[in-house]
Amino acid sequence: MRALSAESGQGGAGELAGEIAAGRAEGGREPMVAGQAYRQEVAGFLRLGFGYDAATGRTRLLVQEQRPPLQVVRAFALEDGGALVHVHNLSGGVLGGDEHELLIEVGAGARAMLTSTGATRLYRPRADDRPARQRWQVQVGAGALLEHLPDVLIPFAGARYRQEVTIALAEDAGLFWWEIVAPGRLARGECFAYAWLELALMIRSTRRPLAIERFRLEPTARPPLSLARLGPYRYCASLYVCRTGQPPQRWADLEAELAALAQELSRPGCCVWGVSRLPADGLVVRGLAQEGLTLGHQLPEFWRLARLRLYGSAVPLPRKIY
Repeated sequence: MRALSAESGQGGAGELAGEIAAGRAEGGREPMVAGQAYRQEVAGFLRLGFGYDAATGRTRLLVQEQRPPLQVVRAFALEDGGALVHVHNLSGGVLGGDEHELLIEVGAGARAMLTSTGATRLYRPRADDRPARQRWQVQVGAGALLEHLPDVLIPFAGARYRQEVTIALAEDAGLFWWEIVAPGRLARGECFAYAWLELALMIRSTRRPLAIERFRLEPTARPPLSLARLGPYRYCASLYVCRTGQPPQRWADLEAELAALAQELSRPGCCVWGVSRLPADGLVVRGLAQEGLTLGHQLPEFWRLARLRLYGSAVPLPRKIY
């Protein structure tokens, strides 16, 4: 891989920067109130814009703005002309009261891959800390592709965390978005010892919502290991696969292929996989497992097969996931 420099103001980058800035939330921090946590809440901010360079046939990172603890060092060129970015959290994890915002725009025809530099650790908060929150606002332009392939999410004992993701897909836009959630730090005896964990996701095309999901676990109030939730499994994973404008039969065929893979990989008592079509333009893969390594090894197999069928190629993972 070779490094791609971040640029602004060239080849449409200024326009792209303006469009992203228009959607940025004002402020980012709330005033401290007497009696609240004495540590000033962190407002991490990351804004990335990717553009397609027709002269070279490659994607470039055109717009970059960041505020600690969120940081991107550089982008790397992928074999298919896309750009790979590692999102760093300089504090090593998410602390109680943290407010993080990420704005991502992939311009028309561009291809971008985002990954983390390690597991996302949700640290134990102070008693008077507000819940931590991380919000994503994502736009994928016409003919563009975004792949979000992070490491596992690990909530520490007592963690309170909310993640909100909103994704808008233009015509012929593609998306691969996965999440792996651990029960906690098992080596420290922390299995479902967090207070609560909430993951909210909305994906929509120009015509309709494709997926609206709210995933919430409160171990003390509602045992995660009940049959109505995770059953005997401790780890869970999801993969959303979308490409707008594809004919319904293509999704039926892909669902059948991925379902066959799910049946092949499932081992009751160890791990189970399932696949479902969305109302249009995509499908979702779900996995449950006793061990995190199982999901970390098997989830990429669904991603590779879906990418091969939808885009005719499968690039290597950016590095070892999980």
